[in-house]
Amino acid sequence: MLELEEPIKLFSLAHELRVTMPTISHDLDELEPFIARQSLTLVRRRGYGVEIIGKEAAKRHAISLLAANHLDDADLFGQFKDLTVTNPITVRLLDMIGKENFKRLELALWELSDEWSNTLSESDYTKLLIKLSVAFTRIERGCMIPPSPAGKTEPIPLLRSLLDVLHIQPPEQERMYLSELLDNEALPESSLLVLQEDITAIENVKQLIRHVESKLQMSLAHDRSLEDGLIQHIKPAFGRIQDGIAIRNPMLAPIKKEYSLLFSIVRSGVQKIYTALQIPDEEIGYIVMHFGASLERLKPFPRKIRAVLVCTSGIGSSKLLAVKIAKELPQIELIGHFSWFEARRLPPNRYDLIISTVDLPLEPDRYIKLSPMLSQEETTKLRAYIEGTTLKKESPSIASVTDDFKQSPMDRMHLLQLYSGIVLRLLDGMRVHDLHLADEHEQLEHQLPCMLSLIDKPYIGGHLDRIVSQLLERERQGSLIMPDSELALLHTRSEWIEAPLLALYRYDRPLLLNEDGSSHATQLLLMLGPDKLDTYSLELLSEISAMLLLPELIAVFAEGDEASIKLFISKQLENYIKTKLDWRD
Repeated sequence: MLELEEPIKLFSLAHELRVTMPTISHDLDELEPFIARQSLTLVRRRGYGVEIIGKEAAKRHAISLLAANHLDDADLFGQFKDLTVTNPITVRLLDMIGKENFKRLELALWELSDEWSNTLSESDYTKLLIKLSVAFTRIERGCMIPPSPAGKTEPIPLLRSLLDVLHIQPPEQERMYLSELLDNEALPESSLLVLQEDITAIENVKQLIRHVESKLQMSLAHDRSLEDGLIQHIKPAFGRIQDGIAIRNPMLAPIKKEYSLLFSIVRSGVQKIYTALQIPDEEIGYIVMHFGASLERLKPFPRKIRAVLVCTSGIGSSKLLAVKIAKELPQIELIGHFSWFEARRLPPNRYDLIISTVDLPLEPDRYIKLSPMLSQEETTKLRAYIEGTTLKKESPSIASVTDDFKQSPMDRMHLLQLYSGIVLRLLDGMRVHDLHLADEHEQLEHQLPCMLSLIDKPYIGGHLDRIVSQLLERERQGSLIMPDSELALLHTRSEWIEAPLLALYRYDRPLLLNEDGSSHATQLLLMLGPDKLDTYSLELLSEISAMLLLPELIAVFAEGDEASIKLFISKQLENYIKTKLDWRD
């Protein structure tokens, strides 16, 4: 009804929602106070139908409030096409707020100066995104703020920058609305008066944290999520208790069992600080969960974890992820933001872990992929990855790292000969195939046998079908498509492959890589290797994989001939080998 500009018959509403008319009438009775609080009016007249009328700004506020109350971070920040949402209310709300605008808005905000963002809590940041997304969605759908007789108002600088990044120029009245929205939500310095009750709420939370710290003899001050979470939770929760609303907590028994000491500490702190209220154990349990999550986040690793952050989709995404990691896992030391090509050249002894926002041409045990928003599930996944993979790997000793730089000239000559031989064999055997894609064979599974049949027999022997099956199985785990390109990497190692091989296939139109057609490419680089492959060959194949993120190589793959492609790869590998061997011209 918030989306409709005309009344709807009660019967039609009941039919659409698949409920009876008395149920609809009862629900409207329940909703009427909420609608009135949003400065809207619920019109119900016999023969007319039902309708919500009011100002466009009030409707936007109501939609934003419903979204904030009923959608979680997984709904808001998950990939829209990957969401398996079954709740029709969630689906409808995501459509009303313009879910497809979320990533675009988030990246645009993070491209701007971050002075304003440092003042926002996580929940305030999410609310701002929701309100902006609702506004832009309503504008796109023709639901405009009416012109104001007050005359022109110059938009604030933050809005001008945001509209420039988004390449959007809304009407004057919309710019005034968006300016006011940003002024209220993102620029607290424009409203310096803070309510006394807010100051008291913040100070009480700080006191509670200090109380728990003193009893546990450990610092929680570095966990910014704890304070933000408690402030956001306690104020409305204690308000409900003050209004006499019963608090239910079905997890109270397991919380008391799991956190018995912490429960006693928190309860004593709450009773000491919030003397005017009688706080039930059910609510204490919810507060304990905030502290329990904080203790889990701050659980120390055996040593400091040094991480490299890789992001190819812009500084905004990596910046946002860095902020999230610093809040959720302060034991991780981020040594810098790099493109993948830059990160590949860092000495291995400088970092323990690669964190990426995009797929990388690496084995799963060598990096972890996370979204820029770093949900609670991903925080748990990152901690588990560090404990189960990173910390179990042997850290390279200083001696082994420095040994490479103590090689004699003769050692370097032998290594140069070894590397050169591998490169020559790889590039001599590499072929580029330009192929036509027929309508009935546009799937990868139809093309792979043809692709492998073009490879010389010594490389794959008589095992074409087995290698096809292995490549398809690997592809089902996820296509590896290079960002902002039509290039995909197909790679596998197998006992049926005789020697390392590179082959490039270029099609005259997109080839579908998966069954649902969501992933496609016009160029495919095939990289094959034996199951047992020497360290030096693996190293060079990995270096070629890293090159795939170079725009220059992607351009050469798309337009160059076989000779120019081999020349480009050979020059890059020459530079890599010189750097590796500390070779000076």
